[in-house]
Amino acid sequence: MTTRNETNLESPSAEYLSHLSIDCVVFGFHDNQLKVLLLKPKFITDWSLPGGFVKKEETMEEAASRILFERTGVENIFLEQFRVFSNPKRKNPIFEVDSMKRAELKLDNFDWLNQRFISVGFYALVEYSKVEAQPDLYSEKCEWKNIDEVGRLMMDHNQIFEDALEILRLQLRYQPIGYNLLPEKFTMPELQKLYETILGRELDRRNFQRKILSYKIVKRLPERRTGVAYKAPYLYKFDNDVYAKALQDGLSGEW
Repeated sequence: MTTRNETNLESPSAEYLSHLSIDCVVFGFHDNQLKVLLLKPKFITDWSLPGGFVKKEETMEEAASRILFERTGVENIFLEQFRVFSNPKRKNPIFEVDSMKRAELKLDNFDWLNQRFISVGFYALVEYSKVEAQPDLYSEKCEWKNIDEVGRLMMDHNQIFEDALEILRLQLRYQPIGYNLLPEKFTMPELQKLYETILGRELDRRNFQRKILSYKIVKRLPERRTGVAYKAPYLYKFDNDVYAKALQDGLSGEW
């Protein structure tokens, strides 16, 4: 069983690479809302993305998975690198002297922690119901926030979040989306709402269904959604083989 080893900020220079960090943008979908996983640090006002440092003997991908697990308790999800953030003025406010004193961190490490860090952004798409997020030692809360309720984040985390969202929207132009965000069985309106939420605009119902079915990435099941106020819609599921091929070869057309 893997355990959550908190990032060692007592002697970071001995264990981690200098000037390099990782920030993770984790998207989930629940109640027809696209959400992002955020942390509320104990010692500053603004919320943040889960992030951390890169150990000297690990790959960037290994570091991203470890950091996400240590900071939030989330594990076994696919993370994809999407951009590097290198503003020379990037600075983490928790590593100012007053914040470090409140956090009871050794000031011997102030120079190392207060240096300029270039951050590599990773993003992930996960099914909300399978994630049990938990805050780490340095955070008060670890929560899902609707993407339109994110508010002000620390440092350049708003830019990192917005860039990840833009990458997600661009992905819709040539790749299918939904396998990692929806439950195994879903309705066509639920799939359409996911696309509309990501794109930030409404789509014509008939055109959406026609286009999705033309790609053959979903299969209609004989079952219907029960317990709804209107006519029970059919349930669908993704065709894993066709979906995987579409990820590799791409899709044609715009939404």
